[in-house]
Amino acid sequence: MIYWELFLAFFIPNIIGYGGGPAIIPLIEAEVVGRYGWMNAQQFAETLALGNALPSPIATKMAGYVGYDVAGISGAMVAVLATVAPSLLLMLCALGLLHRHRNSPRVQCMSQWVRPVIAMMMAWLTWSFFSEGINNAGLLHTLLIGAVAAVALLRFRAHPAFVVLGALVYGGVFLG
Repeated sequence: MIYWELFLAFFIPNIIGYGGGPAIIPLIEAEVVGRYGWMNAQQFAETLALGNALPSPIATKMAGYVGYDVAGISGAMVAVLATVAPSLLLMLCALGLLHRHRNSPRVQCMSQWVRPVIAMMMAWLTWSFFSEGINNAGLLHTLLIGAVAAVALLRFRAHPAFVVLGALVYGGVFLG
């Protein structure tokens, strides 16, 4: 029964939630804290803070941690599966539909028109990261890290993981 409850606690927020991980966190909290009582609000907040400090999507990290806390490794697997299943199913359906109609002028037009939207979303994300960097590290450090990262990526074709690692080391030494 616990596995079914774990599945529902993460499947429902992910199937009805819209806007990605941060937007569904309140829905997950309602299930984990409010409905099932697996954590109190303080424990959930601490788990969320830890999850935000680590790389990768927040919803899967939350699911993995809560699932493990409630039912061990198998609980973590069930919760993560419930988290990714809605997106996986919807993507498979959408991709199947797009593939079936790939030669349609409407589908080709849709693909062309969605690119500017994606570009603007990426620009907004970049601007918000830049603003957050200025607020947290200051303008000088943000510009220095950004410039070094740009040169490393564009000029020297460094792997992005090494660029991120270098920024982490810089932050730990000079901003810690």
